[in-house]
Amino acid sequence: MEIYEPSEDSHLLSKSVKDYLKSLSNKKIKILDIGSGSGIQAKACKESGFDNLLTSDINPDSVLLLKKQGFKSKHSNLFEKIKSKFDLIIFNPPYLPEDELEPKNSQLATTAGKNGYEIIIKFLKQAKSHLNKQGVIILLFSSLSQPLIIKKQAKDLGYRLKLINKQKIFFEELYIYELCKN
Repeated sequence: MEIYEPSEDSHLLSKSVKDYLKSLSNKKIKILDIGSGSGIQAKACKESGFDNLLTSDINPDSVLLLKKQGFKSKHSNLFEKIKSKFDLIIFNPPYLPEDELEPKNSQLATTAGKNGYEIIIKFLKQAKSHLNKQGVIILLFSSLSQPLIIKKQAKDLGYRLKLINKQKIFFEELYIYELCKN
């Protein structure tokens, strides 16, 4: 299976994660990097001095790569095999709408469903029970993911949202949101 290679979205999220971690004094917080792919977000955490970290991915090849890099990693479809609660959950999800022209082997890493937000909504529903009381989610999505629907669903699920970064690239805009439980 193809491992998602870091691109503009990954680098923007990594910068945002590092900026967020700079504001924390407790280096022992529990962090989950879900959908870790190549491990760029996990590396950002480690480089920032945070190593109480679990990585996970639906792609077994990613999990093997992450373990080779020294990360504790689980093969899991979102929270399917994750039992713990975390202070920080980082997710660079697949966020593109279905495209029949895209090769099947890359769709797992890029396609969030027919409309481009289905996996993100499923994640938000599941994440609530894996977030500690003061926990935070750092989530990336795109202007192609129908952001108004994602933000409305997040609010309906009881999250507070704060835009912490954005970047215009080619044919889309990328958004990084910080989400907390109300």
